[in-house]
Amino acid sequence: DDDPAATPLARMRELLAADPDLRPRIVPYLGGADLNTSPTLSPSRFVIDLGDRSEHDARQWPALMAILEAKVKPERARKSQDMARWPWWQFWRARKDLYARIRGLPRVLALARVSQHLALAFVDVDMIHSEQLVLIADASDATFAVLQSRVHEIWARFFSSSLGDGLRYAPSDCLDTFPFPPDWRADAGLAALGARYHQHRAAIMRRRGEGLTATYNRLHDPDERDPEILELRELHATLARA
Repeated sequence: DDDPAATPLARMRELLAADPDLRPRIVPYLGGADLNTSPTLSPSRFVIDLGDRSEHDARQWPALMAILEAKVKPERARKSQDMARWPWWQFWRARKDLYARIRGLPRVLALARVSQHLALAFVDVDMIHSEQLVLIADASDATFAVLQSRVHEIWARFFSSSLGDGLRYAPSDCLDTFPFPPDWRADAGLAALGARYHQHRAAIMRRRGEGLTATYNRLHDPDERDPEILELRELHATLARA
């Protein structure tokens, strides 16, 4: 609703009220800003997803195609030759292999590609994830514990490029090179710690109505003395020791 180039959410609600069968074709869209600012890690936008259907088959949803024709087709025509030649009603470079890997998972780890803090969270798989998110096809609390630890953050900041004071996370530099602890997925204590950390942080975010960035700003503020943040700070240190 805050983007004049987009279609208002009211129009989406009108379309769904008139034809509930459109629901599978209008999908939540999670971006890096949503991940870092939403207290519930919820998307604020939706996208039309017609898959890889032909134009003939896609026109069985004329109301959706009308939006794509008005909003997407002219924009695609101004892009590079490769993108301009791509069917304008389809996503370009949709990462089908990745979505096939995460489809069977109950959740997936995500972090913003560019962020002030290294902050990972579990998100739903049944949505479209922006290119500005890094997805890690893993649902393990132990994996979350390792990657959210200070050990991994120091590694990531050393090997990644920066954007101002922020971290620009590149999986090839920060994740593929990272020396995971031996048998970390089988470590029940590490998994329990990761689950406790994630749940405590989520509870803080919901109660305060603040997202990941605001929460970690508090965690790193030496003057912050809120008991919930002090507990999160101790959990953060405990992850590193574990």
